[in-house]
Amino acid sequence: MPSRLNPYLSFAGDARAAMEFYADVFGGTPTLNTYGEYGSPDAPEADKIMHGMLETPAGYTLMGADNPPGMDLSPGNDVSLSLSGDDADELRGYWAKLADGGTVTVPLEKQMWGDEFGMCVDRFGVRWMVNISR
Repeated sequence: MPSRLNPYLSFAGDARAAMEFYADVFGGTPTLNTYGEYGSPDAPEADKIMHGMLETPAGYTLMGADNPPGMDLSPGNDVSLSLSGDDADELRGYWAKLADGGTVTVPLEKQMWGDEFGMCVDRFGVRWMVNISR
Protein backbone atom coordinates (compact mmCIF):
# COMPACT_ATOMS: atom_id res chain seq x y z
CA MET A 1 0.00 0.00 0.00
CA PRO A 2 1.48 3.38 -0.96
CA SER A 3 1.74 6.20 1.55
CA ARG A 4 -1.20 8.60 1.56
CA LEU A 5 -2.09 11.81 3.27
CA ASN A 6 -5.50 12.01 4.98
CA PRO A 7 -7.18 14.75 6.95
CA TYR A 8 -7.80 13.73 10.58
CA LEU A 9 -10.35 15.69 12.54
CA SER A 10 -10.79 15.89 16.31
CA PHE A 11 -14.22 16.43 17.85
CA ALA A 12 -15.52 17.38 21.28
CA GLY A 13 -17.73 14.32 21.77
CA ASP A 14 -19.73 14.32 18.53
CA ALA A 15 -17.38 12.37 16.24
CA ARG A 16 -20.00 9.69 15.54
CA ALA A 17 -22.54 12.27 14.33
CA ALA A 18 -19.85 14.08 12.32
CA MET A 19 -18.58 10.94 10.58
CA GLU A 20 -22.16 9.88 9.77
CA PHE A 21 -22.82 13.38 8.40
CA TYR A 22 -19.77 13.18 6.13
CA ALA A 23 -20.90 9.73 4.95
CA ASP A 24 -24.21 11.34 3.98
CA VAL A 25 -22.37 14.11 2.13
CA PHE A 26 -19.77 11.99 0.30
CA GLY A 27 -21.14 8.44 0.40
CA GLY A 28 -19.53 5.40 1.94
CA THR A 29 -19.91 3.85 5.37
CA PRO A 30 -17.79 5.03 8.28
CA THR A 31 -15.79 2.52 10.30
CA LEU A 32 -16.01 3.60 13.93
CA ASN A 33 -14.09 2.20 16.88
CA THR A 34 -14.85 3.33 20.42
CA TYR A 35 -12.60 3.91 23.41
CA GLY A 36 -14.52 1.11 25.15
CA GLU A 37 -13.51 -1.38 22.46
CA TYR A 38 -9.82 -0.74 23.19
CA GLY A 39 -9.92 0.10 26.88
CA SER A 40 -12.34 -0.09 29.74
CA PRO A 41 -15.94 -0.66 28.59
CA ASP A 42 -17.08 1.02 31.84
CA ALA A 43 -15.11 4.26 31.38
CA PRO A 44 -17.15 7.47 30.97
CA GLU A 45 -15.81 7.91 27.41
CA ALA A 46 -16.32 4.23 26.44
CA ASP A 47 -18.96 5.05 23.79
CA LYS A 48 -16.92 7.90 22.26
CA ILE A 49 -15.03 7.40 19.01
CA MET A 50 -11.33 6.57 19.41
CA HIS A 51 -10.82 6.21 15.66
CA GLY A 52 -13.14 6.70 12.73
CA MET A 53 -12.47 6.38 9.03
CA LEU A 54 -14.64 7.08 6.01
CA GLU A 55 -13.56 5.87 2.58
CA THR A 56 -15.83 7.22 -0.13
CA PRO A 57 -16.78 5.97 -3.60
CA ALA A 58 -14.92 8.98 -5.05
CA GLY A 59 -11.69 7.86 -3.38
CA TYR A 60 -11.63 10.34 -0.48
CA THR A 61 -10.50 9.17 2.94
CA LEU A 62 -11.50 11.16 6.01
CA MET A 63 -10.47 10.20 9.54
CA GLY A 64 -11.66 11.53 12.86
CA ALA A 65 -12.10 10.87 16.57
CA ASP A 66 -13.42 12.31 19.78
CA ASN A 67 -10.65 14.21 21.51
CA PRO A 68 -9.24 12.13 24.39
CA PRO A 69 -10.15 13.31 27.88
CA GLY A 70 -7.68 15.82 29.27
CA MET A 71 -6.43 17.05 25.88
CA ASP A 72 -7.17 20.61 24.70
CA LEU A 73 -9.23 21.04 21.54
CA SER A 74 -9.76 24.12 19.39
CA PRO A 75 -11.94 22.74 16.57
CA GLY A 76 -11.95 24.24 13.12
CA ASN A 77 -9.57 27.13 13.63
CA ASP A 78 -6.33 25.62 12.36
CA VAL A 79 -7.33 23.33 9.48
CA SER A 80 -9.31 23.75 6.30
CA LEU A 81 -10.24 20.87 4.06
CA SER A 82 -10.18 21.53 0.34
CA LEU A 83 -12.30 19.85 -2.32
CA SER A 84 -11.34 20.65 -5.89
CA GLY A 85 -11.92 19.35 -9.36
CA ASP A 86 -13.88 19.97 -12.54
CA ASP A 87 -17.13 18.03 -11.90
CA ALA A 88 -19.24 21.08 -11.16
CA ASP A 89 -22.44 19.18 -10.33
CA GLU A 90 -20.70 16.87 -7.87
CA LEU A 91 -18.82 19.71 -6.16
CA ARG A 92 -21.91 21.93 -5.95
CA GLY A 93 -23.75 19.01 -4.34
CA TYR A 94 -21.03 18.64 -1.71
CA TRP A 95 -21.05 22.40 -1.16
CA ALA A 96 -24.80 22.50 -0.59
CA LYS A 97 -24.67 19.73 2.00
CA LEU A 98 -21.62 21.10 3.80
CA ALA A 99 -23.04 24.62 3.98
CA ASP A 100 -26.46 23.41 5.19
CA GLY A 101 -26.66 24.27 8.88
CA GLY A 102 -23.24 25.91 8.76
CA THR A 103 -21.88 29.36 7.90
CA VAL A 104 -20.86 30.48 4.41
CA THR A 105 -17.79 32.69 4.70
CA VAL A 106 -17.19 33.08 0.93
CA PRO A 107 -20.12 32.32 -1.40
CA LEU A 108 -19.51 29.68 -4.06
CA GLU A 109 -19.15 31.89 -7.14
CA LYS A 110 -16.76 32.76 -9.94
CA GLN A 111 -13.51 34.23 -8.66
CA MET A 112 -10.87 36.49 -10.18
CA TRP A 113 -8.77 33.45 -11.22
CA GLY A 114 -11.69 32.13 -13.28
CA ASP A 115 -12.76 29.18 -11.11
CA GLU A 116 -15.81 28.93 -8.90
CA PHE A 117 -14.71 28.99 -5.27
CA GLY A 118 -16.39 29.14 -1.90
CA MET A 119 -15.60 28.72 1.77
CA CYS A 120 -17.85 27.59 4.58
CA VAL A 121 -17.75 26.33 8.12
CA ASP A 122 -19.97 23.27 8.51
CA ARG A 123 -22.28 22.65 11.46
CA PHE A 124 -19.44 20.85 13.29
CA GLY A 125 -17.07 23.83 13.06
CA VAL A 126 -14.88 22.40 10.28
CA ARG A 127 -13.69 24.83 7.59
CA TRP A 128 -14.14 23.79 3.95
CA MET A 129 -12.94 25.25 0.65
CA VAL A 130 -14.55 24.16 -2.62
CA ASN A 131 -12.91 25.02 -5.95
CA ILE A 132 -14.52 24.14 -9.29
CA SER A 133 -11.99 24.40 -12.11
CA ARG A 134 -13.18 26.17 -15.23
